[in-house]
Amino acid sequence: MLTDYQLLRIPGPTPIPPSVERAMMKPMIGHRGNETSQMIQTIKPKLKKVFGTAQDVMMITGSGTSGLEAAIVNVVHPGDKVLVVATGVFGNRFTKICEAYQINVEEFAVEYGKALDPEAIRAHVQANPDIKAVFSTYCETSTGVLNPVGELAQAVHAVSEALVIIDGVSCMGGVETKMDEWGLDVVVTGSQKAFMLPAGLNFIAASERAWKVIEANPQKGFYLNLTKYRDNIAKDTTPFTPALSLLFGLEQVLENFEKEGLENVYARHQLMRDMTRAAFKALDLPLFTSDQDGSPTVTSVKPTDFDAEAFRKEIKSSFNLSVAGGQAEMKGQIFRVGHMGYCAPTDVLQYLGAMEIALIKVGKNIKLGAGVAAAQQVYLEGAK
Repeated sequence: MLTDYQLLRIPGPTPIPPSVERAMMKPMIGHRGNETSQMIQTIKPKLKKVFGTAQDVMMITGSGTSGLEAAIVNVVHPGDKVLVVATGVFGNRFTKICEAYQINVEEFAVEYGKALDPEAIRAHVQANPDIKAVFSTYCETSTGVLNPVGELAQAVHAVSEALVIIDGVSCMGGVETKMDEWGLDVVVTGSQKAFMLPAGLNFIAASERAWKVIEANPQKGFYLNLTKYRDNIAKDTTPFTPALSLLFGLEQVLENFEKEGLENVYARHQLMRDMTRAAFKALDLPLFTSDQDGSPTVTSVKPTDFDAEAFRKEIKSSFNLSVAGGQAEMKGQIFRVGHMGYCAPTDVLQYLGAMEIALIKVGKNIKLGAGVAAAQQVYLEGAK
């Protein structure tokens, strides 16, 4: 096997396009100079389009989790009551961050592999009028579920003044987001997934309603104080030293989005999802989510007649192809395939072909080529 050859098909970090790698290799510049301000001016309107908002999108140097923490510490106070809709491990992460700030958390647990039910959340919020905020993942990375966050916001706002705060880390840039139209109050995403960058940047936007709450909050922290980022981004700068190499890359990513067209980016992710799911069905691999709930960025399988971890080890050793395993209570029970960002239908056909060989090697009785053929058929139908 080639020593430097690897295929990364996990739900993040994801492969980086060569054009973005080249952009990140630009010589360093002063972070308070005109060049940086001009770059931020270029970035700002393009980020707004990805978020579907008229609000400025703030850029914070830090992982996606730091963005989730910023959303929490700016919006709610210690002792406030909030509702976390937990459809998996990363929904539960909201709970853990809230507890670290002595926030009164109620967790609305949803069966792993299923999307949230907006009407059930509406009823719960209506029965608990002291809830100040509702938190949910958009794509639950740990299960491959895409939650109907627009419907969630509509349901919550129909009965409550609670803010709706969304973790979009593992899908934004790969699925359509209409923050303003859907009534989302705070939306967070990260750089290392469908944005095709290394980890280290997160992006946050807040609604006018959310800003009123944030401005009235006396305990917003220091580094994660969103009013500092808002005031600085309005002047085409950042309150603290930004990760400039990642901003170089982000500028290129957004240019790539523009060239492809966001509607085509989203259609490509949908096609890759459909190809992958059709292939797994043809190979008799039990999908962990329904077609309706399955995310365009990650697909999960819960095998019944072979060991998920043995399969992951086999495909890694044979092809240096990395797919993700399960987390928390799903550890060892599922495997997850990322198909987002710098990924095309040809990549889907490649990993499916390798997977078929690995499946036979771990004892799964399949017909070679069945999965690839099913994916090819989906591609042909989608390309009409």
